[in-house]
Amino acid sequence: MMIGEFSLDAWITIVTVFSMFTVMLFTKLRADLVFLGATAILFVTGVLDAKEAFSGYSSTSVVVIGVLFVVVAGLTHTGVLQCIVRYLLGTPNSYSKAVMRLMLPVAALSSFLSNTTVVSLFVGIVKMWAKKLNIAPSKLLIPLSYASGMGGVCTLIGTPPNLIISGLYEENTGVAMNILATTIPGLFCLGVGVLSIIAMRRLLPDRKAPESAFESTGDYTVELQVPSDNPHIGQTLGEAGLYHVNGGSLIGMYHFDGVPLPITEDEPIMGGDHLVYAGQIDELIEVAYNHKLVSSDHHVFSMNEVDNSCQLRTAYVDFGSRLIGTTIGGSSFEKDNNLVLAAVSRRGERINEAPRKVVLQAGDTLLLVCPKHINVNTSSLKNALHFFDSDEVPNFGYGTIISTIIMIAMVALSALGVLPLLHCAFLAAAAMLIFRCCSTEQAMHAINWEILMVFAGSAVLGVAIQKTGIAEWLANGILDVCGTNPIVVMTAICLVATFITEFISNTAAGAMFFPIMYEAAEKLGYEPYPFLIALMISVSSSFATPIGSPTHMLVYAPGGYRFSDFMRIGLLMNLIILAANIFIVNIVYPLTPLP
Repeated sequence: MMIGEFSLDAWITIVTVFSMFTVMLFTKLRADLVFLGATAILFVTGVLDAKEAFSGYSSTSVVVIGVLFVVVAGLTHTGVLQCIVRYLLGTPNSYSKAVMRLMLPVAALSSFLSNTTVVSLFVGIVKMWAKKLNIAPSKLLIPLSYASGMGGVCTLIGTPPNLIISGLYEENTGVAMNILATTIPGLFCLGVGVLSIIAMRRLLPDRKAPESAFESTGDYTVELQVPSDNPHIGQTLGEAGLYHVNGGSLIGMYHFDGVPLPITEDEPIMGGDHLVYAGQIDELIEVAYNHKLVSSDHHVFSMNEVDNSCQLRTAYVDFGSRLIGTTIGGSSFEKDNNLVLAAVSRRGERINEAPRKVVLQAGDTLLLVCPKHINVNTSSLKNALHFFDSDEVPNFGYGTIISTIIMIAMVALSALGVLPLLHCAFLAAAAMLIFRCCSTEQAMHAINWEILMVFAGSAVLGVAIQKTGIAEWLANGILDVCGTNPIVVMTAICLVATFITEFISNTAAGAMFFPIMYEAAEKLGYEPYPFLIALMISVSSSFATPIGSPTHMLVYAPGGYRFSDFMRIGLLMNLIILAANIFIVNIVYPLTPLP
C-alpha cells in the first residue's frame, strides 16, 4: 500500500528512525535498549523478516568489534598503552609542539584500538602534563578527543563505522576492503587537522580545571551529620568547637527534617543535625573524627573507618547519566553503591550549598568517599558516573612484549591479505588468552555489550532504509538538487552525514547513510568504493558538539568545558576536514565508471 511517495513499510521505518533519535536526544534511556526496541518494531510490523531483523546481530563487522575488545584488554592489562603514554609526551617548549606530541601518538593508537579506551587512558595524564607545561587542560583535551576521532578513520578497525560500512559493502559486492583502505586519506586529514588546531588555538577555551576546586581551602563543601549518641548534643556550636574549625568554615546547618538553621555560635546541637563545611577535605575529616561526627549518610561508614578502609575518588557526570536533574540526597545512590558524596564542583568552582542537595548537571565533578577496593565498572556506576583515577595497576613484563607482537601480527596478516580480518581478530584474541596477557574474566569484562547492541541495531537500521526504498528516494532527491556531478553529490552527502553525526552515534550515521551513498554512486554510474571511503571519514568527523562522540563526553567534564566551546572551533573543523576529505579521496581513489 502506497501513502504518498512511500509504501506503508517505508513510513513505519521513517517514523521509527525519527522516534528513535528523538528518544536518544531527549531522554536518558540506554541507547542499546532504544536500538533493540526499533529492531523489534521493524520486525513485528513486518517491515523486516526474521533473518533481516537479526542480521545485524550476526554481522561480521559486529563480531569483529566484540572480539577486538578482548585484544584491547590484553594490551591494557599488560601495560602496553601505559608504556606508550609514559615515553611519548616529553616536555615540549611550545604549545604547537605540545599539540603535535599529543595528537600524533593518540591518533596512531586510535587507528588500532578503541577511541574511548585511548582517551580514557590519556585524560588523567594530559591533565598532569598540562599543569607541568603551564597550559590550561582545556587547551589540550579537545585536541586529544579530536585526535582520537581522526586517527580512528585511518584503519578499518580504528572506529566502528568503518567496520559497519566495509561490512555492508562486502555484503553488497562480495569484495572485502583492505584493513588499510582508509590509511592514506585518514593520515592526510589528520595532518590537516593538527595544523588547523595549531592555527586556530585562540578558539580553544581557557577554562579552569574542575579538579582545582578540590585543591585549595574553601573551594569545596563537605556535609557531616551529628549521630544520636554524639557527646556534643545539647551544647552550642561554639561550646562544641564546631563553629570555628581548622581547615574550613561552617556554611550551612539544618535539622533532620531539612529545615535550615541560623549559623551562630549560640545555635544548640541536636541529634541528626547536618553541618555543611567549606574547606580542605583532609582537615575536615580530622575535625569530624575528633568531634565524633559521621558522614551525612551514616549507613556507609562511621569516621573511625575512614583511615583504614576508605579513599577519595573523583568522578564526572556524563551526558545521558541517570543522575542528571537529580540530587544525591534524594536517591538511594550512595546506599546502593556503598559510597558517600563529599563535594561537588561545576566548571572548576565550588557549589556553595550542601553537596547532597545539589541538582546535578552533565559535566559536574564529584568528590566521593569510597571503599578502597570499589568496583567502578558495575552497571549502576557506569550508567551514572565516569571515574578516571583508576587504581588498576598493569603488569609490566614479558606479557607487554607478547601482546605487542600479537597486535602487530593481527594487523599485518589482515593488511597483506593472508587471512580475513575476522580470522585475524579471533586468532589475536585467543593468543591474548593463551599467553595470559589477560584472564578470561578480564576479557569478558572488557566486552561492552551495550556498544555491540548499538552496532547491531545500526546495521539493521541500514537494511530497513535500503529495503523500503528510502535510500533510493533520498539518493534521487540529492541527484535532483546536485545534478550529476559525482564530486558535488559526494560532497553533499558527506556534508549532511557530518551534520547528522553531531547528534547521533557515528555508527548509526554510517549505517543510515551507507545505502544512500551506495545508491547515489550507482545511479551516477560509478563504483561506490571511493564514495564510501569519503563517507567513513565524514561520519567520524564530529567536532562541533560534545554529544557528537563518546570521547568528547569523556573530556567535557575534566576540561571544564561549556557546550558552546566545542562549536567555536568545531564548526570550522567540520568544514576543513570535509574539504580535505573530498580532495584526498578523489586523488587516492579516482572515480571509476561501472562496467
